[in-house]
Amino acid sequence: MSITLIFLIITGIISFSAFSNPKITSAFLFYPWSIKRENQWYRFITYAFVHGDFMHLLINMWVFYIFGSVVENSFIMIYGTNGKLYYILLYISGIIFSTFYSYARNKDNPNYSALGASGGVSAITFAYIFIFPLSSLYIFPFPFRIPAIVFGVLYLIYSWLMAKRGKDNIGHDAHFFGALYGIVFMIILDYRFAILFWNTVF
Repeated sequence: MSITLIFLIITGIISFSAFSNPKITSAFLFYPWSIKRENQWYRFITYAFVHGDFMHLLINMWVFYIFGSVVENSFIMIYGTNGKLYYILLYISGIIFSTFYSYARNKDNPNYSALGASGGVSAITFAYIFIFPLSSLYIFPFPFRIPAIVFGVLYLIYSWLMAKRGKDNIGHDAHFFGALYGIVFMIILDYRFAILFWNTVF
């Protein structure tokens, strides 16, 4: 069984359990106030395994499955067995690093909390974009395919602008920083990905 599918199943089980048991959500969600004051550092990871509702879970896991499967297989093809370890590291560290900005801004705000795998999924998605920048994607609501790199640029701009507005309940800052982290991870993993990206795009 693939690592992507294992993470998907685990996230689904925990999220579905939390839908009917708010105590699970409360125990797992990202809550900077408790992280700082009660040293609940595990929340930097556990928040990604609970979701607000079924649609939130479905969207995150669908995107994760589509892009994660390709990235995982690419890592295995390049690095063999170690590829699975690198893939796990990318996803888990993406989950963690995508929250650092939110933590810094909200560690003294008792009213802020977040949940969902979007930060880690963004890291996976942008790892895919970095490997295959000119692949064609169908992205709602566009009725035509667009290059992955074009989607990536639009996604970053949109996430940053929406994060600055801060008028909805979506963690746009986690999307933005998770996406950037996915790119940074790929460069740190192997600088030749950056060379390949440059040569492919330019």
